[in-house]
Amino acid sequence: MTPSMFGDQVFRKSSYSSNTGACIEVAGWRKSSHSTASGECIEVADVQSGALVRDSKQPELGHLSVVSGEWSMFLTSVKR
Repeated sequence: MTPSMFGDQVFRKSSYSSNTGACIEVAGWRKSSHSTASGECIEVADVQSGALVRDSKQPELGHLSVVSGEWSMFLTSVKR
């Protein structure tokens, strides 16, 4: 399932939605815990397929989509 963008929010269909698609939930963007005081950081939004990553200073430039398996491997490697 591909999420759709609306402003700073990422929308995806809720797992509780009926087949008519009457329900949605919003995945908000959050800043990295490693952000600097000068604002040099990334933002992440969790989505059903994995994660979306964007530059917090230039969110209008879009985002990078990362599938769940790759996102898990990335998080494991940076936590070492």
